[in-house]
Amino acid sequence: MKTLVGGAVAAVLGVIGLAVWFGAFLQLIAGALPIMLLIGGGLALYLGFDELKDSWKNEEGVEVKSDKDRIEELEKELEALKKA
Repeated sequence: MKTLVGGAVAAVLGVIGLAVWFGAFLQLIAGALPIMLLIGGGLALYLGFDELKDSWKNEEGVEVKSDKDRIEELEKELEALKKA
């Protein structure tokens, strides 16, 4: 019950604050939006380039092992070292 009342009070105060400081809110959005776009664009470029590199490796005939295959290899190697 306390959570419900606290949430309702916070929502009402948020609406009042948004109405009172709407200009400041728009200024904040105007300042934060270009930074968010820059960071999001950089992340998209990085992921796209990483995907492109993977496709180049597959086209060149280089065997690309999945993480699961690599883990299985390392587990077998570990077992062999334990036995030795």
